[in-house]
This record gives sequence, C-alpha cells and structure tokens, in this order.
Amino acid sequence: MILSPSVPPPLPSASVPAPLPLALRTAGDAAELPFGWDVADLQRWTLIYLGISSLAFVVVWVVGYLRRR
Repeated sequence: MILSPSVPPPLPSASVPAPLPLALRTAGDAAELPFGWDVADLQRWTLIYLGISSLAFVVVWVVGYLRRR
C-alpha cells in the first residue's frame, strides 16, 4: 500500500475498542437478554411501540392534509 506524504498512517487496530454486538448471532443468545427481559415481553413491547408510532405517523399526516385543505 503506497501512501502519499500528506496522508497520515492508519491507526493500529489495538487502540480501537471492539464494538458491542447489536444483534443476536444464534437462537441461544436470546436466552441471555440483559436486564432480565424475556423474549416474549420484548416482542410484545416492540409490537406495541411500532403500533403506537405508526398511529402517530398517520395522525400527523391526516392533520397536515386537513389543515392544507
């Protein structure tokens, strides 16, 4: 790899901390959720959050449409 003199050399990989995983790699990882959460509760609250946020999205668009008329 040839670098021009104005480009600093890359940092060594040992100085960069490893990122935390954001996903489950296997089905067995779901048994070790943080904060004592259960997979069924996590799914239920995710669906509730998605439903409420979708309803809020539709309400904002309907109110904007009605105000424009």
